Amino acid sequence: MTSKISCQGCRDGAELPFAFTMAFQPILDVSNARVWGYEALVREPDGKGAGTVLGQVTPELIYKFDQACRVRAIELFGQLSPQDDTRLSINFMPNAVYEPAACIRASLGAAARVGLNPKRLMFEFTEQEHFTDTAHITKIVAEYKRQGFLTALDDFGSGYAGLNLLANLQTDLIKIDMDLSRDINTDRVRQAIVAGIMSIARALDIQVIAEGIESEAELTTLRATGVSLFQGYYFARPQIEALPDVAGFNAQSALALRA
Repeated sequence: MTSKISCQGCRDGAELPFAFTMAFQPILDVSNARVWGYEALVREPDGKGAGTVLGQVTPELIYKFDQACRVRAIELFGQLSPQDDTRLSINFMPNAVYEPAACIRASLGAAARVGLNPKRLMFEFTEQEHFTDTAHITKIVAEYKRQGFLTALDDFGSGYAGLNLLANLQTDLIKIDMDLSRDINTDRVRQAIVAGIMSIARALDIQVIAEGIESEAELTTLRATGVSLFQGYYFARPQIEALPDVAGFNAQSALALRA
């Protein structure tokens, strides 16, 4: 399928044959005791997980769904968020074949409608997908950087391409997969792997977000490796069409964790 056809697929007026909405989960900056951003996560309208929604996304609908998710996330976030520098992280589908500069227009239009500074947008994609055209993904990342968006490689350490993918794309951030975070406080192997990731990230001037944090022990161990951005149930679960209160996170606890 050519990029011209896929962009036409994004533009046609037909509605998606299913409904969905977005939940938001905070990303915490422990070093500065603040909410750094929120990730937008697809959900069913009744709040159930993304599985049923994603299961209805056929190849013919992938472009329209990708666009609709971006727009819905931006419109909701623009209504909910304070006028500050808090980021909105949006997942996109890297195997969708589209023209980056053209297909970002709907996102920019949504941001303009709700008065959201587009520089607050971050676009992330997962390493778990098997990319069929790494050169095109590289083009997308380069275009988003050119326009001033942050880019992130999600689920780092769990997918197909690993360090080779990072070398080709050089995103602004990487998100350490939750399987590496899980029980890291008692696992020397995971500790060594994350220490290696942090060394690479520092050398490449890449920020790191640790996902899936569920305990203070995991948080403390990861903080000791130099991670300052965190996301997980320890802080807050995703909340449908709302920005959740951040439980278990305040200035006092953050200051205690500063390296």
